[in-house]
Amino acid sequence: MAKLDPLRAAYRRRELILFVGAGVSLSLGLPPWSALIDHMARELDFEPKEFREYGSYLALAEYFRLQHGNIGPLRSWMDRQWHGKDIRVEHSRVHELIVQGDFHIIYTTNYDRWLENAFDHYGHEYVKIVSVADLARIRPEVTQIIKFHGDFENDESIVLDETSYFRRLEFESPLDIKLRADVLGRSVLFVGYSLADINIRYLFFKLSRLWKAAMPGMPQPPSYIFSPKPNPVQEAVLSQWGIEMLSVDADDPSKALVEFLELVIR
Repeated sequence: MAKLDPLRAAYRRRELILFVGAGVSLSLGLPPWSALIDHMARELDFEPKEFREYGSYLALAEYFRLQHGNIGPLRSWMDRQWHGKDIRVEHSRVHELIVQGDFHIIYTTNYDRWLENAFDHYGHEYVKIVSVADLARIRPEVTQIIKFHGDFENDESIVLDETSYFRRLEFESPLDIKLRADVLGRSVLFVGYSLADINIRYLFFKLSRLWKAAMPGMPQPPSYIFSPKPNPVQEAVLSQWGIEMLSVDADDPSKALVEFLELVIR
């Protein structure tokens, strides 16, 4: 597939950053966001169907925090549900390919530990970065896994409710500054993301603005998003931000992502 040649070239030069979304974890059979909303409803004595009508999941999580004082109980429940003993990372070909790909820098908006578990399972060294203190642990040639929306091991790092998302959108945290430095001169590949996710679309927009501000007049390295199915409308919208949409013709989204990653890293 000639369309993949520039992406493969960036990968071979180790100038490709992988950005991993929830769709990758769903390949393991993790609960969907609807399960989280239903749990919040039950904890707050609402009927789940009624509760969903009161706002986005960000606003609902914000309400949960206001009622409980913090998101600790919600984080604990998510941690248990997202890391059930019946979930086996070795059964996920997607996770295996991510490890085999030997990407130098991986960002993820997932809170779960399945990326780290996959690296542990296949014996590949990595450094997990959640806060500014972790930046001192970075070592050359060791994969960095940056938990951009936080980690279950640190309640304060979790970007889940509306307030934490608004703070993230300011793009001024230490991890945001690191992201700005990392993307300069590199391409980014987004996998496991929904094109309807306004937060990730805002990230595309910000990355494009950051490049133009930092390198005026210089062409932006192309970045890419994998979509299981072609979408000409989204393709046109994303192209203005330097994001090229790529897809593989397959009926099953999980199989399509496997085929795509195999084409990239082979």
